[in-house]
Amino acid sequence: MAAKVKEQNLAVFGESGSGKTVLLSSFYGASQEPSFLAESLYKVLADDTGQGTRLRQNYLRMRNQAKAPEANRFAATPYSFTLKVKEPGGGKAAKAKPFNALRLIWHDYPGEWFTEEPSSTEEATRRVATFTRLLKSDVALVLVDGQKLLDYAGEEEKYLKSLLWGLRGGLEKLRDDILTDGEPLREFPRIWILALSKADLHPGLNAKGFQDLIVEKAAGDVSALHDALKTFVQVPEALSLGEDFMLLSSARFEPGKIEVTERVGLDLILPVATMLPFERLAQWAGRFAIPLKVLGGLVDHADALAGLLTGAGADAAAKFLAKIPKVVPVLAPIAIPGLAEAVKLGKSKLEEVHAQALADRDFLTAVVTQFRLDLDQGVEDHLFVKSLW
Repeated sequence: MAAKVKEQNLAVFGESGSGKTVLLSSFYGASQEPSFLAESLYKVLADDTGQGTRLRQNYLRMRNQAKAPEANRFAATPYSFTLKVKEPGGGKAAKAKPFNALRLIWHDYPGEWFTEEPSSTEEATRRVATFTRLLKSDVALVLVDGQKLLDYAGEEEKYLKSLLWGLRGGLEKLRDDILTDGEPLREFPRIWILALSKADLHPGLNAKGFQDLIVEKAAGDVSALHDALKTFVQVPEALSLGEDFMLLSSARFEPGKIEVTERVGLDLILPVATMLPFERLAQWAGRFAIPLKVLGGLVDHADALAGLLTGAGADAAAKFLAKIPKVVPVLAPIAIPGLAEAVKLGKSKLEEVHAQALADRDFLTAVVTQFRLDLDQGVEDHLFVKSLW
């Protein structure tokens, strides 16, 4: 059976040395370990074999030689991974599902491009093209370098101001090239998460503590960046920055040793990319009259995800959003209760749906419900802070 894929795009912003290459290599490399392949309900495939081989090589060199990958300055290559459930099933039930695989496209935007002028017209054009590609992302990670926070201990605001103002300035320079006739965009990352990279360097800091640090030291700078982002997007009310925070650590680095199994937050990347847009859609739909066409990828397969989470199944979910007349320009009230129901499911109900899916060998439902459970567990473990809305 041919794969029907639900695609999620993730944009990652970080300065040189903030750990983007290590993060990506550890994310993919860990998914290729025999222990992961034996226990996981899905496998992660690199859509470009060459990219996968290089990332796996980076991971093995970290694990076996304590050799971190070289910084990849000015590289802006998207990485595409397909998550396939081990047993997609067959027959009418499998064919009825709107998708049977998930794809994560990871866009790495070089931090140098926000702090250094392009060296040529060609490079300037490449920057615009690269940024345009990542506009399909629902979620963007802004990496706050844990090492630099240590370097600026006691005056963290100096580093944070430099980081956030550099990102803001870089975006503003691109605005005229990105916006056609100054018109705000429909497709644009709407969920911007501040993520502490190299979180292992701050063992006493949890996600809430990281949030408090950002608010104390850089609230005005976050607000200024938020204002800049709002100028890019239609319905700017449906845009969050400074509401979600997470911890990330690709490994624990020691003299002569890199413990690649000592990771923090990497297991949340897929749940965040998959489930957080769905949750935020339900929240925004309940607060604003939002045109469907403006929300782009946030709406894609929202009905199916709601059905999988509630155990109603893809068919029932499709029927529930099919009730909305196609001519209605906004997300109609009839859809909101179904989305809200799926978002507000408690742990016991999710575990029940997950267990039943495993018993029925419905591995797609099992994976999606596990992602939602993992996201909630990340909050409980103080690795993630979600918007209070």
